[in-house]
Amino acid sequence: MRIAVVQFAPKIGQVQDNIATAHKLCDRLQPNSVDLVCLPEMIFTGMSRYVFPDAASISPFLEEPRTGPTSQFCASLAARLRCYVVAGYPERLPPHELHKASITVDDGLGSPREVDKAGANAAALYGPDGAFVGDYRKTNLYDTEMTWARAGTGFTTFHLPPPLNTVSLGICMDLNVQPPALWDSALGPYEIAEYCIAQKTNVLVLLNAWLDSEMRPEDDTDWQTINYWAMRLRPLWARVVEADKRADPSGSHPDSDSDAEEARADEPHPDGRKPGEELVVVVCNRCGEENGITFAGSSALFSLTRNAGRPRLLHAMRRRQEGLEVWTYPGSKGSEART
Repeated sequence: MRIAVVQFAPKIGQVQDNIATAHKLCDRLQPNSVDLVCLPEMIFTGMSRYVFPDAASISPFLEEPRTGPTSQFCASLAARLRCYVVAGYPERLPPHELHKASITVDDGLGSPREVDKAGANAAALYGPDGAFVGDYRKTNLYDTEMTWARAGTGFTTFHLPPPLNTVSLGICMDLNVQPPALWDSALGPYEIAEYCIAQKTNVLVLLNAWLDSEMRPEDDTDWQTINYWAMRLRPLWARVVEADKRADPSGSHPDSDSDAEEARADEPHPDGRKPGEELVVVVCNRCGEENGITFAGSSALFSLTRNAGRPRLLHAMRRRQEGLEVWTYPGSKGSEART
C-alpha cells in the first residue's frame, strides 16, 4: 500500500494559488506510483472554521460538489496518477437543504443565536479513472463551524480494490466525541474507533486542520498532538478483554495489562474483533499559521493492532514542513507512539 500525504500552509481564500501549490507538490508523482493521495481538511480555502464567522462570510468560497475546484483537482490528479485521491472542501448546500438553526453562543450566558446553515465541511473521493467515488460530510463540528455548516449524519466507509480494501473517512473533530457527550480516557466514548471496528476497516483516513499543542515548541514534530490522536483511537490498539471484565464493578481499568484480564490470543471479542487485527491510520494535517493560530502539521501514519497494548507510529512529518511524502506499508517497523 502506497499512500501520498500532502501537507502545506494554504493562504486564506486564495483557492487558485493553493491549488497551484498542491499541483507543484504532486508533480513528482508518476502514474501508478501510489494507491492513495490525501490532502487535508478544506485545504484550498484555508481553514475557514477559524476565520469565517457566519454563512455570509464563507459563501463566496463554498463549492458545488463534483464540479467545484477541489473536485476538479481530485478528478484530474486521480486520472493522471491512476489512483484514488481524497481532499476536504467547503460544500455548498443545495437549495432544499438550506435552513436556519439556533445555536448556543459561548458568551458565558449560553445565549441562543439564529444562524443560516449554508454549507458543509466535506470531503470528496475520486478513483483511478478520474470518476467520482463518494463524499462525506463532517459529523462532529467545531464550535465556529456551527455558525454556517450542516453536520453530516455519520461516518462513511468505501469498499475499494486491494490494497486499500475497506477505507473509512473522517474529518478532524470527528476524532472527538459528539456533544453533549463527555470523553473519559478509560470509558470513551470512542465513536470513530468503534465505528471502524464495526465496519472491519482496513484503512482509516483523517483529513485534519488540527491546532498545534504549543507543547515543546522546540521539537520538530508535535508529539503531544500525535499522542492525542493515538489516544482517541484507543479501542483499535488497546488490549482485548473478556466482556464481563468490561462491566467489572470493582472499577478496574478495562484495558489493564493484567494477564488475568486479557482474552486468549485466539479468541474473538464478542463484537467480532480478533486480537491481532491490524488497521492503518493516515492522519493528513495542514501546517502554518492563520490569523495568529498555529496548526500542528505532523501528519502521521499509524499501524494499530488489536490487543497490542500500544499504538505503533510508522511515519510522521514535521510541524512546519511543507511537502509531499509517500509512505509504503508494510515497509517500516516504525516505533511505539508516546502514549
